[in-house]
Amino acid sequence: MSEEKTYTLQTAGFEYRPVPQPEPDQALVAELCRLPQQFKRAYQSLCPNEWVAKWDDQVENGTFPASLEP
Repeated sequence: MSEEKTYTLQTAGFEYRPVPQPEPDQALVAELCRLPQQFKRAYQSLCPNEWVAKWDDQVENGTFPASLEP
């Protein structure tokens, strides 16, 4: 009375297709380039000069603990 059923499972096919990236909006690029300068002016005016000098030295020596590349 009981019948055994056999199931076959298949995964969906996968084909990698890179997504084309649009050209960046020049106004947006200009805005993003301006933001680090605003940040620099802000921390230079708010932080003690010793801290700023230490950070500048670390950036020049390549020992700053974070990447500053956009």
